[in-house]
Amino acid sequence: MSSPAEYYKSLPPISKAFGTLCLLMTTAYQFKLYDLQDIALIYKPVFTHFQVWRLITNFFFLGNFSINFGIRLLMIARYGVQLEKVPFDRRTADFLWMMIFGSFSLLVLSAIPIFWSPFLGISLVFMLLYVWSREFPNAQINIYGLVTFKAFYLPWTMLAMDVIFGSPLMPDLLGIIAGHLYYFLTVLHPLAGGKNILETPMWVHKLVTRWQIGAQPISRAQPAGRAQPEPTTGTAFRGRSYRLSD
Repeated sequence: MSSPAEYYKSLPPISKAFGTLCLLMTTAYQFKLYDLQDIALIYKPVFTHFQVWRLITNFFFLGNFSINFGIRLLMIARYGVQLEKVPFDRRTADFLWMMIFGSFSLLVLSAIPIFWSPFLGISLVFMLLYVWSREFPNAQINIYGLVTFKAFYLPWTMLAMDVIFGSPLMPDLLGIIAGHLYYFLTVLHPLAGGKNILETPMWVHKLVTRWQIGAQPISRAQPAGRAQPEPTTGTAFRGRSYRLSD
């Protein structure tokens, strides 16, 4: 059985960085090291006072220390990590691009008044959860030992549970919308004969290579000066069957 330090070291880089930043931001807030108003997504000071950090910092606050905070962090540790380790194995640049695209989509959606949310961290977690549910649609999910269902329905089940327990609906819904948009553009649309218009940009590949983030893709023989081809994001409804417990 590995130690906590060994487990943490074994985590894939992007999920590990996201979860760690969320934990640190919440811990710092609990010690009153900053005010939430200073990191919240408020568009007016972004454009009038150039407080551009708000476009990034709002993604790393998942709420006060609570059961809900713990559940969100576990969702990153389980679903985000498995997503990065299996469908995105040796495709760190693609996973990072998915996170960047998801964040940008959430910022655009949140600019619409009825969708606005001061913190989009929970939405980004739900985006990961949605993509995971589409990559592992037949995984068996067990909720508190009471009900078992396929992972395909997990995002909607978690949304329903949040509504029952009084949590806001909009952050979860935004994440599902962003996740479906990404999955549609990278998997469903190409499978239907369309072009993948959301290929990972070369600058993301160069960033990952330069900073040696994650495992590098297996090298293949190719003409000099050309980027290595990357597989598409995955195949919808792979039919894999796992038994997971929540």
